[in-house]
Amino acid sequence: RLARVLGECNVLAHLALSQNRIGAEGAGRLAEGLKECKALAHLDLCGNKLGDLGAGRLAKGLGECKALVYLDLSATELGNEAAGLLAGVLGECMALAHLDLRWNKLGVEGAGRLATGLGECKALTRLDLSQNSIGAEGAGRIVAVLGECTALAHLNLSQTETGNEGAGRVSEVLGECTALAHLDLSQNSISAEGAGRLAGALGECKALAHLNLRGNYIGDEGAEKLARVLGECKALAHLNLSAAGIGDKGAGRLAGALGGCKALAHLDLDENRIGAEGVGRLGECSWLRVDVRYQRQVGLRQ
Repeated sequence: RLARVLGECNVLAHLALSQNRIGAEGAGRLAEGLKECKALAHLDLCGNKLGDLGAGRLAKGLGECKALVYLDLSATELGNEAAGLLAGVLGECMALAHLDLRWNKLGVEGAGRLATGLGECKALTRLDLSQNSIGAEGAGRIVAVLGECTALAHLNLSQTETGNEGAGRVSEVLGECTALAHLDLSQNSISAEGAGRLAGALGECKALAHLNLRGNYIGDEGAEKLARVLGECKALAHLNLSAAGIGDKGAGRLAGALGGCKALAHLDLDENRIGAEGVGRLGECSWLRVDVRYQRQVGLRQ
């Protein structure tokens, strides 16, 4: 019923249909209505059971949405096939700035298919692929084309099973992402090795203001590697190293480097293994907010 009247809504710019049990059939009907919805800028279908079939049907209508800026397809059961179908129309959505695909079923193959279309999204500023099992190879395929997305400011690859290899793939292209301000690689089984790879490239990411490495067991060694380059991150304002297995030694290394971080306002070190010595060293950095709650109380997965 809604699809039948969309064409009459000439000024409709925002359509939110999240968590409405829309399946493949409903997606097909909606797609027909979208073709006539010329002013649509914001479409939210989060939490519907579109699946690959529904995504394919929806894609047929999305290509006509020339004004579309925001597309949320998170938690819609999209798989590798859906990624390919969406990639085929992304280049037609010339205004698309925000693409949310988190909590889906994308794998390495899906990431590769999606990457073929992302390079055409010149206006893209925010990409969220968190909680998809794309792994290091999938992450590599995605980031390989991000240099073409010159406006990209926010990249979320949290819980994508990237590991150290994936961190290395990301680090290889950071210098090309000149507008990147927010990078989330939390809970990706990154160790000191991966932290070192990232550290080698952070200085090239001039706009980076927010870096989230929460839940990666980088330990004191990884913290030390990051500390060496923090002074080069001139725009970094928020650094999250919570639940990262950092102890007094790592905290001391970080504290010693913070004086060179002129923009840093918040350092999150919650849920680590920092004792009184490390807390004392961090306390000397009175100009910024340092969170050090719940030390030695949380079991960390290595």
